[in-house]
Amino acid sequence: MSNDVIRAQEILKEHRESIDRLDAILVYTLGERFKHTQAVGKLKAEHDLPPSDPAREEKQIARLEDLAQRADLDPEFAKAFLKFIIQEVIHHHEKHQDC
Repeated sequence: MSNDVIRAQEILKEHRESIDRLDAILVYTLGERFKHTQAVGKLKAEHDLPPSDPAREEKQIARLEDLAQRADLDPEFAKAFLKFIIQEVIHHHEKHQDC
């Protein structure tokens, strides 16, 4: 193998190691986020509050779009990602309402 190929493989390995670390950060961060949203769901159920808050959701989506633009991340991807998370949270909150 040429020196260029060897160097490219080293750089690729470094990028992949960074990606693996970032994936771990994402998973642990989502885990922490869901702990808080579970607590919110229980609180809402205890006080007969609705499982979703459309006004807050819209504010969060707008906030995330702004963050995504500043982070040079596709805002549509960020919005779709947050909408997925919000739907999961609402689903969990609805489960608490049924208890």
